Amino acid sequence: MELSYMELREQICDVCHKMWQLGWVAANDGNVSVKLPDGTFLATPTGMSKSFITPEKLVHIDQGGQVLDAAAGLHPSSEIKMHLRCYEERTDVGAVLHAHPPVATGYAVANKPLDEYSMIETVIALGSIPVTLYGTPSTFEVPDAIAPYLGEHDAVLLQNHGALTVGADLITAYYRMETLELFAKISLNAHLLGGAKEISRDNIDRLISMREGYGVTGRHPGYKKYSSPGEHS
Repeated sequence: MELSYMELREQICDVCHKMWQLGWVAANDGNVSVKLPDGTFLATPTGMSKSFITPEKLVHIDQGGQVLDAAAGLHPSSEIKMHLRCYEERTDVGAVLHAHPPVATGYAVANKPLDEYSMIETVIALGSIPVTLYGTPSTFEVPDAIAPYLGEHDAVLLQNHGALTVGADLITAYYRMETLELFAKISLNAHLLGGAKEISRDNIDRLISMREGYGVTGRHPGYKKYSSPGEHS
């Protein structure tokens, strides 16, 4: 069921509050945007904790990031360039979520991709998750760094920064961030236990082929590695 304009504003706030409650963001970290039917966007404001976001504080912007409507003194997230690049590269994307989930971000700052095909649900939902090149926040370096991966991936790690997920709608983008962080936790635990046992290639291909039957939307890289051979051992 399609949400009304006000319901969508409330949903954005709900997701922001969940991000804060889960410890994915601190202080003014993180940002969320959603594409509206007319091609404009709602985005979280810069300089505000996600725990304090309320519907009237969201900023309405156009495709160039210019403010169409906002409460006095509020401006879109400083990372809006990254969001707009996602929409530009992917017409199927309806929402973008950026956060700093601690374990996934640990992989990002260690420059270690999450590319082991060892967890059934993650193989189906996301496949491998690469680490993008470093980009200075609020500049075009970040959108330029993510652009090469958007054609195949719905989740990426931002080097020394955090994580980014996209989806056809906001809840899908949010679920992908949940899946990413859970897989990062599981991968770290497996590493502490001596290393994950990867699923066989035949079974990986079978799992990926099940996406359509499960109604999974978005993009998938197939079987794609970003780590050097032996790096996970």
